Amino acid sequence: MDFYVLLGIERSAAPGDIKRAYKRLARRYHPDINPGDRTAAVQFRQIAEAYETLSDPDRRRRYDIAGTVAAAMEEASVGFEGFDFSVRASGASASTFGDLFAELLHQRGLSAEASPERGTDLHHQVTLGFEEAVRGGEHTVTVTRQERCRACQGVGRLSVAETRCVHCQGAGVIKSARGHMVFSKPCAPCGGAGRVRTTLCSTCAGGQVEVRTEPLTVAVPAGLGDGARVRVAGKGNAGRHGGEPGDLYITVRVQPHPLFRREGDDLHLVVPVAVHEAALGTRFEVPSLDGPARVRVPPGTQSGQRFRLRERGVASVRDGRRGDLVVEVRVVLPTLLDERSKELLREFGRINSEDVRKGLDAAR
Repeated sequence: MDFYVLLGIERSAAPGDIKRAYKRLARRYHPDINPGDRTAAVQFRQIAEAYETLSDPDRRRRYDIAGTVAAAMEEASVGFEGFDFSVRASGASASTFGDLFAELLHQRGLSAEASPERGTDLHHQVTLGFEEAVRGGEHTVTVTRQERCRACQGVGRLSVAETRCVHCQGAGVIKSARGHMVFSKPCAPCGGAGRVRTTLCSTCAGGQVEVRTEPLTVAVPAGLGDGARVRVAGKGNAGRHGGEPGDLYITVRVQPHPLFRREGDDLHLVVPVAVHEAALGTRFEVPSLDGPARVRVPPGTQSGQRFRLRERGVASVRDGRRGDLVVEVRVVLPTLLDERSKELLREFGRINSEDVRKGLDAAR
């Protein structure tokens, strides 16, 4: 890529213009501002390389003499053309063999960089209520991402009235020489045509993308658990050079429920039961996702015993099958407020004199 095009400046730009262009683009593509964005990191390195070259007078002069290839991918041609006085073969601005062949290798690297690049993936997080995550539905998120520039349609350049290229004076080639050896290569700014028909897009500064913020309606599947991810294809950052866009990954955080505890697709519910209800048995209603559900507690139920209500849990994300509602009984002792209650318990103990700790005695 042409360093002047990369920075969005003319080849006659003053040092101050170069520095201002670099600062503007560096703030836009700095890795600290675009964490995890590999495309922005590559762009930042290219911008830094362009600034280092053009801000140094000697390096800039050598770069202007050698030129650069961005749009045209043809390799430079080498030939003996006798004495070519249009190209300086000696002096401070003369190209060395190292400069010429290093440039050829650099051009091959640039041709690889111009291949289609897939856009980077984006990550977003949403918080859902317990029942909202269980039932699923649509959720709106606001996403800031890189999209294809609308002004240039993602090309990075705009069409203008045709003019003669000032860099090659309409010849379409740039020549460099060493002694009697002349190196010819296509002119980068005009692509070897000798005529200029495009200019750098002012909206995206040649970057092919622009940043936009938009609301997206995302379908949230029923039964998502805390930490689950939803993939929205094609809603990441736009690709460059015709590459596909990345994807958007949404991490779901689910708020806890005041009553239910989820384990897989099953729901667990702890229900307090009085001593006489556990001893004599009882029936009562418990809440569920589908409304009240009736539970039968048989006589002699112990604290911690569980009862399973089939298909009263959460629908599976994989196959839609529902889990169960597991009701755990916790026996609650009464608060003794009068002597009559105490006497009844003493009488109950005399009638039911079985030693509940006989297992401990046998283990001694």
